[in-house]
Amino acid sequence: MNWIPPQRPAAYAEYSLVEAILSGKFPPGSMLPAERDLAAQLGVTRPTLREALQRLERDGWLDIQHGKTTQVKDYWKQGGLNVLSALARHLPDGWQALPPTFIIHLLEVRLALAPAYTRLAVEQNPQSIGGYLSGTTALQETGEAYAVYDWKLHHLLTTASGNPIFTLILNGFEAIYLSMAPRYFSRQTARYASRNFYLALADAAGRQDPQAAETITRLAMQESIRLWQD
Repeated sequence: MNWIPPQRPAAYAEYSLVEAILSGKFPPGSMLPAERDLAAQLGVTRPTLREALQRLERDGWLDIQHGKTTQVKDYWKQGGLNVLSALARHLPDGWQALPPTFIIHLLEVRLALAPAYTRLAVEQNPQSIGGYLSGTTALQETGEAYAVYDWKLHHLLTTASGNPIFTLILNGFEAIYLSMAPRYFSRQTARYASRNFYLALADAAGRQDPQAAETITRLAMQESIRLWQD
């Protein structure tokens, strides 16, 4: 039997507060109860609550000002990348509970970034890209297999680009991407399009042609948006 360690009190308090914000109990713009009352509601000590509140302030969920009531921020406009991971963990229906345009916006961000970091990756380290993509022919025809393979590819591309900021940005999308991508790749047309992308990118990396890699990636990212909309 797998033993699951108990959740730390601060992590429990943080999780419970995000749940309350997302459920509308504490909507954006509202004020949280006084610290003593909130700690009692959550069943934690005040120092534990303060630790959780500080984490949520760091990620953009809360506005804490000394001597004033803590306010819930509009996390869509004021939150950080950690909000994406929290959404993937907390939403009862996963990505399906997000606003209808959210995944499209996420893919548009990838369209803006992926061609640039792919070009840099092929400039800096084409051998590592070609080596990874050599596994395309053995890829299992399942949504889960493609989701993991695709995520690892983009992670490799960002690290090989030589710009660590790309990797930090990408990591902020990991949880929600891995919860959404198997659904996308469950369609044969999506797998077929991605396989063609992988093979074309492998060819560009083998020829050490970063410009071609950039163009191939841009077209593939545009196609992924079209397929998701379908």
